[in-house]
Amino acid sequence: MQNSGSKPCSCPSLKLREVASMYFTLVAAFLVILVVALQGSAPRGSDFPYKVPLDPQGLLELSWNVSYPEQAVHFQLLIRELRFGLLFGMSDRGEFENADLAVLWSDGHNSYFGDAWSDAKGQLHMDSQQDYQLLGARRAPEGLYLLFRRAFSTCDPKDYLIEDGTVHLIYGILDTPVHSLQAINVSALHRGLQRVQLLKPNISIPELPSDMKSMEITAPDVVIPSQETTYWCYMSELPEGFPKHHIIMYEPVVTAGNEALVHHMEVFQCAAQFDSFPHYNGPCDSKMKPERLNYCRHVLAAWAMGAQAFYYPEEAGLAFGGPGSSRYLRLEIHYHNPLVFQGRRDSSGIRLYYTASLRRHDAGIMELGLVYTPVMAIPPGEEAFVLTGYCTDKCTQLALPAAGIHIFASQLHTHLAGRKVVTVLSRDGRERQVVNSDGHYSPHFQEIRMLKEVVAVFPGDELITTCTYNTEDRSRATVGGFGILEEMCVNYVHYYPQTQLELCKSAVDPGYLHRYFNLVNRFNDEEICMCPQVSVPQQFYSIPWNTFNRDVLKSLYDFAPISMHCNKSSAVRFPGEWEKQPLPSITERLPEPVPRCPPAPGPQPAAPVPLNLGRLRR
Repeated sequence: MQNSGSKPCSCPSLKLREVASMYFTLVAAFLVILVVALQGSAPRGSDFPYKVPLDPQGLLELSWNVSYPEQAVHFQLLIRELRFGLLFGMSDRGEFENADLAVLWSDGHNSYFGDAWSDAKGQLHMDSQQDYQLLGARRAPEGLYLLFRRAFSTCDPKDYLIEDGTVHLIYGILDTPVHSLQAINVSALHRGLQRVQLLKPNISIPELPSDMKSMEITAPDVVIPSQETTYWCYMSELPEGFPKHHIIMYEPVVTAGNEALVHHMEVFQCAAQFDSFPHYNGPCDSKMKPERLNYCRHVLAAWAMGAQAFYYPEEAGLAFGGPGSSRYLRLEIHYHNPLVFQGRRDSSGIRLYYTASLRRHDAGIMELGLVYTPVMAIPPGEEAFVLTGYCTDKCTQLALPAAGIHIFASQLHTHLAGRKVVTVLSRDGRERQVVNSDGHYSPHFQEIRMLKEVVAVFPGDELITTCTYNTEDRSRATVGGFGILEEMCVNYVHYYPQTQLELCKSAVDPGYLHRYFNLVNRFNDEEICMCPQVSVPQQFYSIPWNTFNRDVLKSLYDFAPISMHCNKSSAVRFPGEWEKQPLPSITERLPEPVPRCPPAPGPQPAAPVPLNLGRLRR
């Protein structure tokens, strides 16, 4: 029986073709919404404050931002000349083996993006956990933009843990089509390495004064030498009678087109003890360079590729000019020219911003770590040999003001064998705070880095700097010293208010080292001259580096008393007894940081994401 309230349907019947048309229209609309939503989750181009060229020609340009609330990095990769794809990723020291990679590849018709890893032989594998998340891809007149995201920590054993400090980025360009990820021959790619600090600190920019002025310390139209590595030195000077000012900011000035060649730059102030310095404009290692330029070592500014402008905290500025300050400055530029370009001209340098309205405090620079001395040595063939320098409680008790000092920036430094550097603040025998740490340190990437938080150091505190070295490629001992094949372990900390303490470093007591040499001579079959008239380096060079000699040297450095250098700016020690000082006793260590794992994703296939990039050609 039909209900009285119902009416027969008067709607026209839909034909199959119309139903199909509506279906595909809805699908297309859904895809448009999906793409818009996908691209909406990616930051805009203006939201990528950090930028660095990956390759020497500038064909690959990486921009990124850091989200500490999300614990993630957003990447924007500009590919100016897209061929058949590329590899981009991270590894411990810039190797293509055991690397964590995002891969874009094409067979000429279809393109794909995926998270991959390489094994010890460099063979690529699709990662079972896809942690490089593609956010979008768009073409522009300047090239193809790829946007993707990566969490700091994924807790995937095949992934790289993004930490504070240096990150070795690697890239490889695919010149021919490939039909699968496994078909990519990594060793045949045009590939390279770039070092950056990915996790930039999230620090607000202080207000700048209205009377701020600027000056540029730049190279005078230099012809970049046609060789891979050049350190160029140029002498400049302040005007006669230049009064005291505070440097409150500095930034790089890089000649357009040379962004991929200017690796890092530093401005040094010369020693005030000399009335004048000779003019010089040439390679830093030239025999024509005047010897006196070696006395220009006080760092005013340091910049490395990928770094932005450096701001001093609003409480302090770096003093230059006025009585007791040298007028002479030395600019040093490291040119990295692996493609050996010829005839490139360059006028890069650093722009200093300064003010005559002096801030409340002069900023100071203090050296921590090891004294430059051959008594601290690393045996050959070591994978990870550790040396530690101390700034003891006795020195800080004597030299620091009662209210303490505030460290806001740090520049770590070793020579070629350095692999890790860390400085830890200790108080009352307990480690309290990491001042600065770089677990992937490279001597080829040194910059003054702002700390994420200011570190307060009080009288009686200890600052302990530890360096780890690799000498697997060396056949004789590496001693401490100024030469590039000798070693250093230094942290230049920038702080306020400035004190008389300029150097707080240590070295093993020479008498205990002499006992070590006597022991080696006694317990080795072959006769080794460990005579007082033979220099310390020569004694180290003559040691047969068996397990016993290595282990005893490690124990010596771990337990022997130290010679403490608690020095004023005049290179004179503060009054006190500084020889044969006991090592600081640390009873409580900081726990190792535990990576934060993102929420576990649901089941997902280890499959690449298809991309519609059109047909690619050589």
